[in-house]
Amino acid sequence: MANLIGLLGDFDLAEEAAQEAFAIAAERWPRTGEPDNPGAWLTTTARNRAIDRIRRDRTLAVKTQLLELPEPTQAEMEAEMEEQTFPDERLELIFTCCHPALSLEGQVALTLRTLGGLSTDEIGRAFLVPAETMKRRLTRAKNKIKTAGIPFSVPAEHLLPDRLAAVLAVVYLIFNEGYGGRVDLAAEAIRLGRMLVSLMPDEPEANGLLALMLLQDSRRDARFADGELVLLDEQDRTLWNRAQIAEGRAVLDQAIALRGRGPYVLQAAIASVQADDSIDWTEVAALYGELARLTGSPVVELNRAIAIAEVEGPESALEIVDALSLDDYQYLHSTRAELLRRLGRIDDARTAYERALDLATAEPERRFLEQRIEEL
Repeated sequence: MANLIGLLGDFDLAEEAAQEAFAIAAERWPRTGEPDNPGAWLTTTARNRAIDRIRRDRTLAVKTQLLELPEPTQAEMEAEMEEQTFPDERLELIFTCCHPALSLEGQVALTLRTLGGLSTDEIGRAFLVPAETMKRRLTRAKNKIKTAGIPFSVPAEHLLPDRLAAVLAVVYLIFNEGYGGRVDLAAEAIRLGRMLVSLMPDEPEANGLLALMLLQDSRRDARFADGELVLLDEQDRTLWNRAQIAEGRAVLDQAIALRGRGPYVLQAAIASVQADDSIDWTEVAALYGELARLTGSPVVELNRAIAIAEVEGPESALEIVDALSLDDYQYLHSTRAELLRRLGRIDDARTAYERALDLATAEPERRFLEQRIEEL
């Protein structure tokens, strides 16, 4: 797909041509055997199908210039399709999907559709919108790329930090959507994270994001019991994926060796400490403090308050929480409710839990909050 989009400059045409090529392969290869270079065969076939489609619609003047391209020989195409050409094309596709001219929802949808291979229906279900709504988002994103002339390329070096931040944010947003229960989306985000690291192995924040996702996902089997949410301190640690924790820490070590001190590296360091058998909450609080200074995020400050509660007690943490302007944020209210419960302020705790419940959308979290209210 990356190769075809780069060649044709058209997402829809590339997708249709790829589908046709795979359909032909599925019918032909069982009879004739798999070719020596399946990637080159598929790309050659898809390219030819795309040019045939363009020839049938000569009114599309912008695309007719493709007809002037000389037909490559199979040997030329195989040379073009050598494995070392893939990284640049995939990297270009990632940056095209996550271009700042596109809306965030468009970036997420296009990344999942093109790089993740998810269907429009699957993406719509993941983000709780009808398939038709998601289809319109994808169409708008693709049209924006065409009309705005967004280049299929890696940005210039001076633009790379800002653009990379957008790419990493989209991948992490996909992971967070999956972390709430959509395991397939979390796995897809990790796959995209691995791809980013393979394409940019010397970028510490790409390594940091992958490490963070691996470490958080390692607790997946323990986060839910019989469909119910289980908090970190109540999880069965025998269910944690120790191999994944080890891999996440190895990737984190690489990020630190690259002198990484960005937000994803710091979050991965926090997740690594929380994966210890005995959590050093003083270190967690210190890391969150550094992350809060770096990002200025009230959500990070909320997480620091949770760590402070373990070190200094719930009263100190509540002072931090009550100073935050996050009234529409579910987790502020659920955190505040837990601190109030620990302080014995039961009526106030119940009110805070009810506010969190009003804001919650994920069913396991709603059931968890309802259970806490019932207990109070």
